[in-house]
Formats: sequence, C-alpha cells, structure tokens
Amino acid sequence: MAAPRFDFGKVAPEALHLLLGFERYVHASGLDAKMIELVKMRASQINGCARCLDIHSKDALALGETAERLDCVAAWRDAPFYSAAERAALALTEAVTLVANEGVPDDVYAEVRRQFGERQTADLVVAINAINCWNRINVTARSTVGDHKAGGHKRVAARE
Repeated sequence: MAAPRFDFGKVAPEALHLLLGFERYVHASGLDAKMIELVKMRASQINGCARCLDIHSKDALALGETAERLDCVAAWRDAPFYSAAERAALALTEAVTLVANEGVPDDVYAEVRRQFGERQTADLVVAINAINCWNRINVTARSTVGDHKAGGHKRVAARE
C-alpha cells in the first residue's frame, strides 16, 4: 500500500468538525444503526475505500451485525437475509453513489419512500452522502487502514 498523503483531521480540522456533525445527525436520525452500517459498507465497496470498510465492518459487528450479512452486502440482491427496507436503502445507496451513471431511478426512490417515509428518506440521503464524502477524502488522502477500534459510532454521537 502507498504511504498516506495527508492526515485530514490535522490538515483541515474545521472540515472534520463539519463532517462529524453529519455523523451525529445520521446517528440521531432514528434510522436503524445496523442498516446505516450496511449502507456505509456498500458505498465504501463501490468507492474502494479500505479505511471505511475497516471502520464500518468493525462497528457493524460491535452492533451485533452478522459476518454473513457483511460478507454478502455487495451481492445483496441475491442474498436472502436482507429486509425490504434494507434492500431499498442499499438500492438507493448504489444509485446515489453512482449518480453520474443514471441518476436516481424513480422506482428506487419510490420504494425508499414507501419503506421510510419522507423524513427518513431525507435522513438516508444524508447518510449516503456523508459516507461518500468520507470515502472520497480517505481514498484521496490514502488514509491508514486497520487502526479503528469498534464502537466509533458511539464516540461520534457523543462528540459536540
């Protein structure tokens, strides 16, 4: 692996503070915590962000998520153990993450609205955009991988 390019938190602490605000919002939104981690895993797979995959797999396991579901999230359409709401969230995650390809299809959006309602759909869009931002920063910075301790979601939620 190539050496890290920069430490985002040290170089841009104000920007880090803003992104942590997004995380606090997402974790206080009422969205299911395990589902948020699945969404973060799927976006991070698409974006090739090893740091975020490390972080969110550990956090998901700490929340009680199963290794089986984490291992299969890239192939969620073919795996039998995701709920209708999780499937809708994962479809939206892919559409938003790959928005330049075809936008967000009407059927994907309609199913998310059916599963989550208007407010939680908006919250889910915030969560997806937050992880995409983190992915792009970490991939660009070549952030270190492997040093995360499980339970980071609790620390973020507690920060001011």
